[in-house]
Amino acid sequence: MQHLSLSLPEHVPTACARVDALRSHGYPREALRLAIAVVNTLRRQQQRQLEHFRRHKKELLHKGITSITNMEGWVGHPLDPIGTLFSTLTETGRGTEDGANTCLDLSDCSSVVSRAELQRLPVQRLLGEGESYVALAVETALIGLGQQRVMPDGLYAQEKVCRNEEQLLAKLQEVELDDTLVKIFRKQAVFLLESGPYSGHGEIVHRESVPMHTFTRYLFTSLLPHDAELAYKIALRAMRLPVLESTASSGDLSRPHHMVSVVPNRYPRWFTLTHIESQQCELASTMLTAAKGDSRKLETVLESIQKNIHSSSHIFKLGQDAFKIATLMDSLPDITLLKVSLELGLQVMRITLSTLNWRRREMVRWLVTCATEVGVYALDSIMQSWYTLFTPTEATSIVATTVMSNTTIVRLHLDCHQQENLASSARTLALQCAMKDPQNCALSALTLCEKDHIAFETAYQIVLDAAATGMSYTQLFTIARYMEHRGYPMRAYKLATLAMAHLNLSYNQDTHPAINDVLWACALSHSLGKNELAAVIPLVVKSVKCATVLSDILRRCTLTTPGLVSALHSRRNSGKLMSLDKAPLRQLLDATIGAYINTTHSRLTHISPRHYSEFIEFLGKTRETFLMAQDGHIQFTQFIDNLKQIYKGKKKLMMLVRERFG
Repeated sequence: MQHLSLSLPEHVPTACARVDALRSHGYPREALRLAIAVVNTLRRQQQRQLEHFRRHKKELLHKGITSITNMEGWVGHPLDPIGTLFSTLTETGRGTEDGANTCLDLSDCSSVVSRAELQRLPVQRLLGEGESYVALAVETALIGLGQQRVMPDGLYAQEKVCRNEEQLLAKLQEVELDDTLVKIFRKQAVFLLESGPYSGHGEIVHRESVPMHTFTRYLFTSLLPHDAELAYKIALRAMRLPVLESTASSGDLSRPHHMVSVVPNRYPRWFTLTHIESQQCELASTMLTAAKGDSRKLETVLESIQKNIHSSSHIFKLGQDAFKIATLMDSLPDITLLKVSLELGLQVMRITLSTLNWRRREMVRWLVTCATEVGVYALDSIMQSWYTLFTPTEATSIVATTVMSNTTIVRLHLDCHQQENLASSARTLALQCAMKDPQNCALSALTLCEKDHIAFETAYQIVLDAAATGMSYTQLFTIARYMEHRGYPMRAYKLATLAMAHLNLSYNQDTHPAINDVLWACALSHSLGKNELAAVIPLVVKSVKCATVLSDILRRCTLTTPGLVSALHSRRNSGKLMSLDKAPLRQLLDATIGAYINTTHSRLTHISPRHYSEFIEFLGKTRETFLMAQDGHIQFTQFIDNLKQIYKGKKKLMMLVRERFG
């Protein structure tokens, strides 16, 4: 009467609940008998499902999808059927079998007995020759963990599935594997791989199936020392995450080119998806670590990662893991693993190129470091194909800058010829980026091209071409200051005048950040000579309406003689201060007086008593500017008289004006 199974197709969790009830009420022998019967039922069911799939395999694989699924999983079930069977067989069985540790023969699992017969049989007769309770418990856990089941609804139910799986695996890890258990692992791994949609590891599973990553990592590490090929086969099969893949038209999930990102309204909602993806990443990392030194397996694992992992953060983590494993050893770096790391980094770059990711800059820097470790050809390769990996800003400010740094040259032990080739690629990249995005890349391109005259001239021309339309005054002023610093004052002047054309300072913007740039541009023009100053003043008058800024410029222009820089090299400097009554300063003086008049009227429109004293001080500065003109005193008197007439309703304010200015 060996290899007993349940006499009726009883609900497995309910049968396991009866096992638990028998134990709870003091019937351990009966509980053990029933537990063994349930396990034999699970075995027979597994065998039937395997045979059924083999009969319909061709049809199912041709469809590429399946509706076959277990709506009720045993792992995570409220009655905890697998946990109950495992504890019954390991704990109750340990005391009953008296240390027996023999093998289990499943060849004729066909006898069916009634409950009455089950109760009459001694426990020992329920085990076959060489059968072990521990082996039976381990096999039960493997069957339950590998069962294909649909992800339940709700956060609590999904968390319970994860928690229950981890608890079962913790119990399994306490069991020391011997030859008997390894045979069971091998047998169950083959069952899982060949059972189609009835197994979580089948060739094709329901889209909402609970992933097998956590369980498979345990299987992989257990099988690896004994059967590496089988371990990798089942681990690679488990890497998939069908819920994140949907078919565009054909429904063929086996073809990667049909895979697109899943719609956000999938049902049911997977609350534990973040945890699941992290477990998928851990499985991949475990395989990468184990495959170190085996180029064929590394390539296979890499392909699986690229096909199945959709999170850029997790791919990045795997790349970092591979990089650490390849470089932290005392011996020379593992170049194959380094190349895997680089490939993962390149995939991260492609995924995140058009999406926002707060770690993007870190990812770019790491990729350059990784490429540096691989070699000069890897650096040259990422620069040649930069537009598929980086934004123009990243390519110039991070990639090209790092490549041309002394640290990289020393790290790669480059000779002069190699240095020049790498620098040439970096300059080409910089110019391409400057043409594509001059606003953000022009300055970096100029900096990178400093040592090559032709490239530098090309970068400068790109700036000039973009200045009319595509660049802001801030960017142009920055590049102009850079040009002055590099010893090109006339080019700096040219760019400053282009920047002035884009600027507009209104009367009340006396703290605008561009004021320092305007003052610098005027000082530069003044230092170059009268002609340059005469050319820039109309631009200042047109762009700047702020009285205090204009008066500051005016005073600076009258303090020194124009052309101090050029005077050392030519006779353009007459040595005389410029007159305020003649061009170009006369135009600036008139504009400054006009700006003070307009600002005064603007302030008086909405002035409150608490600002009266501040306004009187402002009028004092206005008078100083008026007095710079030959007839300034008369003009200012007329201006004050007009104010008294127009704003005579503001009696207190006008009284203060009369007290101060008459």
